[in-house]
Amino acid sequence: MARTRFAADRGLTRRMVLTMFLLGLLYVAFVAVLIALGARAITVLVIAGGFLLVQYFFSDRIALYAMGGREVSPEEAPQLHALIDRLCAMADMPKPRVAIAESDVPNAFATGRDQKHAVVCVTTGLLRRLSAEELEGVLAHEMSHVAHRDVAVMTIASFLGIVAGLMTRFALYTGLGRSRDDRGGLPVGLIIMLVSVLVYAVSFLLTRALSRYRELAADRAGALLTQRPSALASALTKVSGDMARIPTEDLRKAEPFNAFYFAPALSPGASVAALFSTHPPLDRRLDQLARISAELGRP
Repeated sequence: MARTRFAADRGLTRRMVLTMFLLGLLYVAFVAVLIALGARAITVLVIAGGFLLVQYFFSDRIALYAMGGREVSPEEAPQLHALIDRLCAMADMPKPRVAIAESDVPNAFATGRDQKHAVVCVTTGLLRRLSAEELEGVLAHEMSHVAHRDVAVMTIASFLGIVAGLMTRFALYTGLGRSRDDRGGLPVGLIIMLVSVLVYAVSFLLTRALSRYRELAADRAGALLTQRPSALASALTKVSGDMARIPTEDLRKAEPFNAFYFAPALSPGASVAALFSTHPPLDRRLDQLARISAELGRP
């Protein structure tokens, strides 16, 4: 991992290692159960391995395509490129690709397997609403995700849930649900489906817990790099407040990508607790930034 000037976060590192270890154990147990129930090992491994490789190596392109983002040149977005150039110089890290998504939802995200293959994308809604200082705070937050490598870890961590969903469909569409084990018990397909649901639930909770912590770590690292935690706090407050004025249909389209966003896009009536949120509560993020301001001796 290339070192940068973003503040290291040992708590984040420990949580990423622990999450990957637990998900690895879960994955091994999942494959073992599938094989024991009669699913062909080669089928399981080919499907799992294929999706992992695609997700890992093409996560940046997939995310940009899914969110309607396109890469922009310095001539097309000079202010945005200038801010990212400044942050790269401050952090001593390679410049990521820069993209803009045509969406009124004010948000930003970073993705990519490492610093050399990273992309930072902001929406037109965010560019219209934030000042230069606030935008710099958001970009520092996103670039810290790249520096900490937590984008790659989240990509791999979410993979197990995808495999569990695939195996459920595999059981349904290949007729495994009609066959029973040698003792005349439950249909094999039903057992696979139940195991898959359990695996998905556990992986979901683990990745959500890691996601909430990594957002706090990115807030802290970004604020310490720019030395302006108040600008990031202002951006958070502004973005979170403006979400209520975004059309519900646009918010619902954005909700599946909340794990990658700077701030969660929640439609009216959606409960953060009910969604097992990808982000910590706004008050907790603002409290942390206020403490950092006090540590730096800034208002």
